[in-house]
Amino acid sequence: MNTTMKTTKILGYLGLLASILVGTGEHLLHYSENVLGHAENYEFFKFVPLENMTIGHFLAVIGLPLYFAGYLHIYQMLKPGNETLARITLGIGFIAFAVGGIWIGSRVSIGNIIHLKQSIDPNTYQILLDKYTNHMEILVQVLRIVIALLSVVFVITILRGETYYKKWMAFFNPIVLLLLVFSTLFWAKPLGKHLAPIAMNVTHFILFGLSLYQLNKQKTNS
Repeated sequence: MNTTMKTTKILGYLGLLASILVGTGEHLLHYSENVLGHAENYEFFKFVPLENMTIGHFLAVIGLPLYFAGYLHIYQMLKPGNETLARITLGIGFIAFAVGGIWIGSRVSIGNIIHLKQSIDPNTYQILLDKYTNHMEILVQVLRIVIALLSVVFVITILRGETYYKKWMAFFNPIVLLLLVFSTLFWAKPLGKHLAPIAMNVTHFILFGLSLYQLNKQKTNS
């Protein structure tokens, strides 16, 4: 395996590490046994220990920049097929995790506000929640749209051929994987309640894992 491919492999493992660190952090930030059924006004946060939120916040913030390395890995894997499309995928990936980073960094703040509910004037409390929703929750919708757009370019690039991916990899694009993760809430709810709060990270753990598998197959076949 040449130097470029070794670098690509390292970048892939950094992306995988990002999904583990940010996924663990987001799980600590969001998860409790009451995570389902308490979505209104972010009430689920009141069941999450403050210590978990603090640890989760710093794990997520530390891990998130490694996602950019992961998308450099994806770029290198797509580049032989069409460099322009690979660059577009890279650019969209960077935008996705810039947006995601802003959102994940805000979660500990809203979590602490929920814990302070009893000590805040009710009108002020509701205003704080509304302001957070208007400024931060919209980013989740933006992120899903960006990931859908990224997935379209990812699929097109792979199906055109000559990338380091087999064409079946096109099926395992981020938006399909994301929907599959969320679907566990319907067919495997005990598992889904753990996976759904960290769905984007589970999605990328699978994506980078499959990508590294195919890269290692390239090494075997070369």
